[in-house]
Amino acid sequence: MSSSEYSIYIGNNIDVLRREVPDNSIQLTVTSPPYDNLRTYNGFKWDFETVARELFRVTKPGGVVVWVVADATVKGSETGTSFRHALYFRDVCGFNLHDTMIYAKTNPIPQTHNRYEQQFEYMFILSKGKPSVFHPLIVATKHGGKPEEWGNRRPVAENAARRRRNGSDTRITSKEKPLYNIWYYSVGGGNAKHPGVFPDALARDHILSWSDPGDTVLDPFLGSGMTGEMAVLNGRHFIGCDISPEYVEMSRARIKQALTFESQP
Repeated sequence: MSSSEYSIYIGNNIDVLRREVPDNSIQLTVTSPPYDNLRTYNGFKWDFETVARELFRVTKPGGVVVWVVADATVKGSETGTSFRHALYFRDVCGFNLHDTMIYAKTNPIPQTHNRYEQQFEYMFILSKGKPSVFHPLIVATKHGGKPEEWGNRRPVAENAARRRRNGSDTRITSKEKPLYNIWYYSVGGGNAKHPGVFPDALARDHILSWSDPGDTVLDPFLGSGMTGEMAVLNGRHFIGCDISPEYVEMSRARIKQALTFESQP
């Protein structure tokens, strides 16, 4: 069984953060807030600017916030809420906008509009200073292990230098490479009782990238508990909260079931 600890709270996330989470104590936040009118969370509202400032307070130096967000289209125009969020985090709170990543859906819902259909959401990587942890995900290369002929594609002097080092113009293509910053996931099949479930692999991949075992991961918009489940299953401690008692109970049951399954021989 995982040795990870987790705490889940019912309540307004600002109140919970101020009451339960000390300054500079969180290595990683992975969350997707309700944005524009794209999600309905039982009628609850939230204060973005105060949440953003609280996230800066609780994040460790070198810690990271992964903010997954998109925009609604209103009267033919995208709202731009996602960009306003990113710039507020940077310009007002003091985070670095370390990377703008893309969560691309391999099976988006087909619709009929007078524009190309939306297939992605932003994943803003916000760091408190330089990230102290980064474990890039590694994938296999298409032509790994095969010789690559440089020939005339490089300047003569560069090929000559390569010959002096290696004895030829040929180099062997690496078998692996770091993943790029567009991540592709299939959507659907999640918890139908919650309107904002992102793929469990998305939470897992960020947790593995930006934290170490034993670090504390936070989700202040707990929802169905996806981030919490992936945190404890990967040896991290977890703190989560949601204003909806229904979602909190859903999350607690999800994490308990995951840990019970993991402990079975």
